[in-house]
Amino acid sequence: MKTVLSIAGSDPSGGAGIQADLKTFCAYKVYGMAAITALTAQNTVGVDEVYPVPSAFLIKQLKVIYEDIRIDAIKIGMLATVENVIAVSQFIEETRVPIIVLDPVLTSTSGWSLLDEDAIKLLKETLFSLCTLVTPNIMEASILTGIKVTDVNSMKDAATALFLKTGAKSVFIKGGHLEGKAVDILFDGMKFETYEAPRVQKLTHGTGCTLSAAIAAGLAKGTDMKTAVSQAKGYVLSGIKSGFDDIGKGNPPLNHFVPI
Repeated sequence: MKTVLSIAGSDPSGGAGIQADLKTFCAYKVYGMAAITALTAQNTVGVDEVYPVPSAFLIKQLKVIYEDIRIDAIKIGMLATVENVIAVSQFIEETRVPIIVLDPVLTSTSGWSLLDEDAIKLLKETLFSLCTLVTPNIMEASILTGIKVTDVNSMKDAATALFLKTGAKSVFIKGGHLEGKAVDILFDGMKFETYEAPRVQKLTHGTGCTLSAAIAAGLAKGTDMKTAVSQAKGYVLSGIKSGFDDIGKGNPPLNHFVPI
């Protein structure tokens, strides 16, 4: 049984964060674990409050898991604070877990800031270089690079900048917020892969968390990067199409259990 650890925030409504990641791991038939970086008060409508977990306790969570259970891959989501960025970077440097997928969560869908401003620079300087893959959306890519990402060409420019300036092994920029077709770009430093999918006119909650968790699970099972990304996109698309429209008053969650 392959194992994947999610290091992320908690969404008590179940659509994003740790909860979405664990559902995704279950659907992919890998053993899921979780270290919580922050508690949130949120639902399908939006985030009401964020309570970061002290870094000392985050380190404790990570260490007791590592001391007991083999970790084949790590998915990283919301980190919330500078201290948590440092803690996670040190943990990865010490343990050398072979697969690290980072979803650099900066804001929620509803616009709530989920990472301290001071932590963004540190994230690029310390954590990106330890990652197998980073998965920003176009808004996050714009913030991280200073490049205004508005189309496929600027997505490629941002992916190249992140690869060259941060040391990340691969960069996957999600273009779900672009006009027209949903286009994503994967760059490994040598070649761009373009993924196109029909746009589903449906508001959802937790797609970014789910996609990065699915990629991490695929990589943990030995799938190559290009295929793992393609399969993860298919999984998310199926989850959106069959999402639970009767849950919540805002952006409903995906159906994470489509394969099951």
